[in-house]
Amino acid sequence: MDLPTLWFALAITCWVLFFALEGFDFGVGVLAGVLGRDDHERSAGVTTIGPVWDGNEVWLVAAVGVTFAAFPDWYAALMSGLYLPFVLILLALAARGVAIEFRGKGGTARWRAVCDAVLATSSVLVAALWGAVLGVLATGLALGADGEVAGAGLARSLAPLVSGPALLGAVLGVAVALVQGATFLGLRTTGPLRARARIAALGALVPAALVVAFLEPWWLVGVAVVAALVALRREVLAFAAASVAVAGGAVAVLASHLPVVLPSTLDPAFSLTVDGAAASPGALRLITVAAVVVLPGVVAYQAFSYWVFRRRVASERVAT
Repeated sequence: MDLPTLWFALAITCWVLFFALEGFDFGVGVLAGVLGRDDHERSAGVTTIGPVWDGNEVWLVAAVGVTFAAFPDWYAALMSGLYLPFVLILLALAARGVAIEFRGKGGTARWRAVCDAVLATSSVLVAALWGAVLGVLATGLALGADGEVAGAGLARSLAPLVSGPALLGAVLGVAVALVQGATFLGLRTTGPLRARARIAALGALVPAALVVAFLEPWWLVGVAVVAALVALRREVLAFAAASVAVAGGAVAVLASHLPVVLPSTLDPAFSLTVDGAAASPGALRLITVAAVVVLPGVVAYQAFSYWVFRRRVASERVAT
């Protein structure tokens, strides 16, 4: 395997890990406030992601860093053509992090309610925007012969977001995040929140099924598997199946046009390929050394954190 192919595989791996791990974070961010009937239950929902959300977000840093270092032309086209959604994503991620970390810093119910509202709103926005971005990438951008995206100003990055694929992707992004979040809450909580999470998972599968039936009907098999596992209360398998579906969808979008990494909607000859968008061989050899040192440490840290915080969170009140 040559270095450009190896690094494309690593880039896809980082993006897939981000979407699969952060997907349930976004879902929990929305559902904790919706399914929780009181402050105790809402706190239990947020607690399930409290120790791991920032570790999950590290994979976004890794994915962006790998894309920038190994495929600078790909990175430049994405950032210039979709800079508006990416800026909105970063702002929403910042608001989400503040809401999670500062929720327990205030002593009033009103403060926690405001944080819950910010968390839910930012989580929906991020899930929808990432879904829209993936919808755009499935069809490509208006790349010219110079590798630049056609258009100027806000219109250049706004036009792709109002396209059919982007809108469908936004709906699917939110629905899938809710499915993942609900199955994760069912896996990581006890009591009433756990019971409501099963119902929420089945409800979120409906819009997901409608969108995938329109886009890729064969993905309905995955929806049916997740629904059956939720109904049978196989929580570990249901969460695993939902996460595999997210990972498979991300791979299908990012690798469906290989060896093209970013199709041009203007002329196929202008599309970016793995070899054409890759950095120089010397640069790829240098970052390979860095990856061997850094990536195993990231994986080990994250596996350890999930192991330490593996126990369920009680959503029912314990008698004293």
